[in-house]
Amino acid sequence: MGNGHPLSAVVTTKKIADAFNNGMEYFNSFGGNPVSCAVGRAVLKVIEEEKLQENALQVGSYLMDQLNDLKQRHNIIGDVRGRGLFFGIELIKDPEKLTPASDEAEKIANDMKDHGILISTDGPDHNVLKIKPPMVFTNDNTDQLVETLNKVLMDDNFN
Repeated sequence: MGNGHPLSAVVTTKKIADAFNNGMEYFNSFGGNPVSCAVGRAVLKVIEEEKLQENALQVGSYLMDQLNDLKQRHNIIGDVRGRGLFFGIELIKDPEKLTPASDEAEKIANDMKDHGILISTDGPDHNVLKIKPPMVFTNDNTDQLVETLNKVLMDDNFN
């Protein structure tokens, strides 16, 4: 929300918010300061003017299609899930048993870093490749990401 400036917001329903109306007050020394408010407003303005939500939807859909295509070529990819520009690629050793490929996920994340692309691992078994590109990510960036991931999977014989 703050594009690097410490800023956050809570979005909830009235019912949930009312449940916190119990007499206790929340206090924060920096809450509502004018600098943070200006930063948040500027970020929201850029998101709107540059149509970054629409970009996330369009590029995210394209990335999902490309990752699902990659899944068809590599048995180690058990599942691809995501929304917008936030994705998880679950890696498995055996399609029958769905054994988590934790060590392989770590190696792939490191190999991607060596190719200049930062992804991480996540999940209870650390076998999910987590991809969270910035909102300005493009289809060309998607092609680079997927081509590099395909290369890493092939080079490491994870196909």
